[in-house]
Amino acid sequence: MSSKKTTVLVLGGGSGGVVVARSLSKSLDPQKHNLILINKLPYRIILPASLRMLVSGEGKLEERILVPYDKVFINGNGTFIEGLVTQVNAGDKPNSGSLTLSDGRVIEYDVLVLATGSKWDGPTSFPDDAKSVNSHIAARRDEIAKANNILLVGGGAVGIELAGEIKDAWPDKAVTILNRGARLLNDTYSSKLRLGLQRQLEERGIKVIVDDYVEDLPAKSSGPVEVRTAKGKSLEADLILRTWGARSNTSYLPSSFLTPNGTVKVLPTLQLPSHPNIFAVGDVIEWDEQKTAAKVQMGHAPVVAKNVELYLQGADLSKVGKIYKGSMEMIMVSNGRKTGMGWMGAMGGVLFGPFLTSRIKSKDLLIGMSRGASGN
Repeated sequence: MSSKKTTVLVLGGGSGGVVVARSLSKSLDPQKHNLILINKLPYRIILPASLRMLVSGEGKLEERILVPYDKVFINGNGTFIEGLVTQVNAGDKPNSGSLTLSDGRVIEYDVLVLATGSKWDGPTSFPDDAKSVNSHIAARRDEIAKANNILLVGGGAVGIELAGEIKDAWPDKAVTILNRGARLLNDTYSSKLRLGLQRQLEERGIKVIVDDYVEDLPAKSSGPVEVRTAKGKSLEADLILRTWGARSNTSYLPSSFLTPNGTVKVLPTLQLPSHPNIFAVGDVIEWDEQKTAAKVQMGHAPVVAKNVELYLQGADLSKVGKIYKGSMEMIMVSNGRKTGMGWMGAMGGVLFGPFLTSRIKSKDLLIGMSRGASGN
């Protein structure tokens, strides 16, 4: 590296970005390096907890879930920039590059960390500007409050958890989950977990339809709306919410960075193969595992933070770099505040029942732990 002050830029302030930025703020010498964190909003949204916030205003969860970046940097060693990235350019020379923001600003970097997460459909598709986020929250609460019959399309963790939150806040509302797969979640997880969650939902009066789907959802999501499934079922709803899986937020990246799936190609050091000064964490990377906030914070982020340090020291990461070897599969799915189930892929698979799941996740949705990762 040259003797000039280098710029380390972390793009995205979610689960991975804040951990990388906070770790580097502790380890990098501010006399030698500029550390910058860029995020489209002036705060982090704790997504795993956002469904409860979107269902009702009880507890004013937005005051805890929308976490500002004022305490991310240890000893103030770093700069936060609010901005939406539209393009990333890899430099023609080693240890160079730039990115462009939607307002036209161009920011140069020596080392870049990509941590922009996923794009979601449905309730958790938050706007890109802060002025619209509060309106989005209010609109989702209002439409759920007014609907008597709600159809959730997608039976993954988002659909299950949203159904539970609606039943907590509005016990008398009719809620249906429509899932394309033969069971809830996906086959990464044990049948006991998947069937157990379905039983829990049904015991709460939530209707679960599996192994069926709607070919084309109507543009109109609020009702009354009638849809017909591929197997001929007629479903009526006052409100249809999309609760299917996310896609990697990588549309701003050059196609040379990406796999055909739109994810970022990475080495075990979590570097891009053709650009050793660019690293990636979280939902954007191509890695054969289920992406969770816990894996990103405890698995991806520490690898990248250490490897950025080593890279800045001129080390050959192919020889001495920290390697990401994958993480054990684990999931906890809340079903409102008092129940849920979890599973861990150790020892042939360990199932967690409602008591432990509610103590660990359902009660507070891991908000305290998530805020701690941001220094709050």
